[in-house]
Amino acid sequence: MSVCKILLAESSGVYILKLVGEVRLNFCSTIDASIESIVTDPNFMSLVVDLSETSLIDSTTLGLLAKLAIRAKAKSHFLPSVVSTNPDITRILLAMGFDSFYIVVKEPALTNEQLQEITPQDVSEAELREHVLDAHKVLMDMNEHNRDQFKDLVSALELDMREGVSSQAS
Repeated sequence: MSVCKILLAESSGVYILKLVGEVRLNFCSTIDASIESIVTDPNFMSLVVDLSETSLIDSTTLGLLAKLAIRAKAKSHFLPSVVSTNPDITRILLAMGFDSFYIVVKEPALTNEQLQEITPQDVSEAELREHVLDAHKVLMDMNEHNRDQFKDLVSALELDMREGVSSQAS
């Protein structure tokens, strides 16, 4: 019999619940307690259930994962995600209708080896200033605090751009 591990991580309200090995009903209390801690966190924002290393999952655990999805969606108004790379587990999830309660992801997250570096673009100083100005205007539009934080910088950048345009026209 495979060893079961239940792993939990949280960062800024984003939870990852990872079930490893053979997950059976003898872990239901642990999973239920984890569900409670996740959905009662006032900072809860989203959830990913990682089944990529799950070799077996029983119906009790599936019921608990359904409960977790329902409670997570009620709290965040978004569907949580479930990562399932084992075709047998994915087949069970889909057959039981989990794709109505979770976004089912069949591939693991990309590794660094799969990422491609993007070549930096060459831009003129004027284009760079325009990007900086636009970005700070977006920040200002987000809320009053940001508006207060960046209004002087935006004014200075706008003045600098106007002076740059008028000096080029002369």
